[in-house]
Amino acid sequence: MRIRFLTALAVAFFAAHNSLVAQHDVIDLVLPTDNDALFHGDGSEFYQYVDRDYHGEKSTPWEGGQYGFVRDPVQTAAGVVYTRFHEGIDIRCLHRDANGEPLDEVRAIAAGQVVYTSPVAGYSNYGKYIVIEHRWDSSPYFSLYGHLSKIDVQIGQKVERGQPIAVMGYTGTGINQPRAHLHLELNMIINDRFQAWYDRFYRNEPNHHGIYNGINLDGIDIARLYLELHKNPSLTIPEFLAGEETFYKVTVPRSGHFELPKNYPWMVQGDAERKGKSWEISFARSGVPLKIEPNDKKVSRAELTYVKPSPVDCSLLFRGEIAGRGTQAHLTEYGQGLLRLLTFPD
Repeated sequence: MRIRFLTALAVAFFAAHNSLVAQHDVIDLVLPTDNDALFHGDGSEFYQYVDRDYHGEKSTPWEGGQYGFVRDPVQTAAGVVYTRFHEGIDIRCLHRDANGEPLDEVRAIAAGQVVYTSPVAGYSNYGKYIVIEHRWDSSPYFSLYGHLSKIDVQIGQKVERGQPIAVMGYTGTGINQPRAHLHLELNMIINDRFQAWYDRFYRNEPNHHGIYNGINLDGIDIARLYLELHKNPSLTIPEFLAGEETFYKVTVPRSGHFELPKNYPWMVQGDAERKGKSWEISFARSGVPLKIEPNDKKVSRAELTYVKPSPVDCSLLFRGEIAGRGTQAHLTEYGQGLLRLLTFPD
C-alpha cells in the first residue's frame, strides 16, 4: 500500500514538473496605438507611406512602411530589388488637432520595464524614443517606440500592457508633419559590451544611447508576429523565428563573451556544452540570428560559410555585411566589424 502510494505520488510530481517545464510565457501583445487596420488587411490604412522618387517618377507607397527590404528600389537583370532595410514598422497617425499635429497616444505593447529613453530628438534617426525590456521564457526582448513628440515614462519604471507611455510625433531624420507616425520595433540584443566595441570602431562619433543604440538591437518582423499571434496565441518567439529562412551562415571564433547563447539559449543547436573551436551562426536576410551551432573549425576572424544562391550581387541583398556573387561572395570590412560585435572582446 505504501509503495503504491509513493509511486502514485512520484508520478503526480513528475507530471506536474513536466507540465511546468512545458509551459511558456504568453506573448500577449497589444497594438501600440488605436490604429488596428493591420488585423483587417488594410495596409494603406495601417502603414505610413514613404516619399519615393524612382527614375523621376514620384509616388507615396505605403509598402515602404512595412518591415524588411522595402525601400530604395534598384533595377537589376533579375528585376527590381529593394535594397534598403527597414527594421520596424511605421504605424499611420489617426488623430490630429486643428493644426495637423499628431495626437495619437502611444502605449506599451506588453508588460515590461523602461530601460532607456532618448529625449533629445537630434541624437538619433529615431528622434525621441523609448526602449522597454520584456522577459519571455527568461530571454530579453526590447520594444522600441520612435519619432515621439512627448515621453511620459522614466528609465526604471515598470509598465503594464497597454499603458500610455508617449505621444506620437515626427521627430527624427526626414520626417515632416504630414508623415507623422510611430516607428515600432521588437528586438533582440547583441552584446552588453557594445560601448567598448563602439569606441573601437566609431571613435569620432559619440554614442548617446549606450547598449540601446540601434546597431546593438536586431529587429524581428513584428507585424508578422502580431498576425501569427492573432491565429495562435500560444506561439513563442523561437517557434516564430523557426519560420524564417536562412540566407547566410558565418563562423566566428569561440569567445567567453558571446552573449547570444546566454540570452537566447534556444538558438543553440546540438550539444551546447561541447567545446568546439568556433560557432557557426545562421542568419535571416534581415541579419537576425536564427541558429547557433558549435563547430570544430578554427578561425581567427569571422568567415562566411554559406550564402543563399542568387543572380543578384549580395551588396544589393543584405545590409552591407556581404558583397560579391556566388563563390565570390565575401564579408565586407563593415561586415567583419559588425560580426566582431557578436563576440567582443574576442
